[in-house]
Amino acid sequence: MLDTHGRKYVAPLIKSVANVFIRLHFTANTITKIAFLVGIFSGILAYFEKEILAVIILWISGLLDAVDGEVARSQKDTTAWGTLMDITFDRIVELSIIIGLGLRFPNSRMELLFLSSAIIISMTVFLTVGALSEKKGMKSFYYQAGVMERTEGFILFSLMILFNKYLSIITIIYAVLVLFTAFQRLCEAKKILDN
Repeated sequence: MLDTHGRKYVAPLIKSVANVFIRLHFTANTITKIAFLVGIFSGILAYFEKEILAVIILWISGLLDAVDGEVARSQKDTTAWGTLMDITFDRIVELSIIIGLGLRFPNSRMELLFLSSAIIISMTVFLTVGALSEKKGMKSFYYQAGVMERTEGFILFSLMILFNKYLSIITIIYAVLVLFTAFQRLCEAKKILDN
């Protein structure tokens, strides 16, 4: 929801950072790889009880994740390979946090497994609709908006890392919101794909 409706507010920052990378001759795919490497460290840092640093690193990776697309569009260099890398690396970053927290907090593993399952279900709907839909958006595939998008995920992951005393309850809330988003996207998909 925030990605869809709030992007206009952070677009100038994303454009500014993208222009720096363009001047330095970075390709969008290189930025995607940097965002990935930075992002997986958030899970490692969360495991080693470096909560504030983990959250800062997570958000830096999120900014770079937005910048890579801006660079690709600015240079008219969007590719299917770049899209595949971007989506795959996003999930691996999420898994690094889930695994890091799961290793550190064994009592919350069932809730973290529930969250992982919810993400798999939601992403299955999201990617299948994107593949089957003839509609295209700003991205190189049809992007279904929903209650839980990347920014909301980062907010909830940040809360999970920083307020780990309440890890189980925050994780359950996150998972329920992801499942709600999957249902929301299924309802929209029925309208799009039945025509």
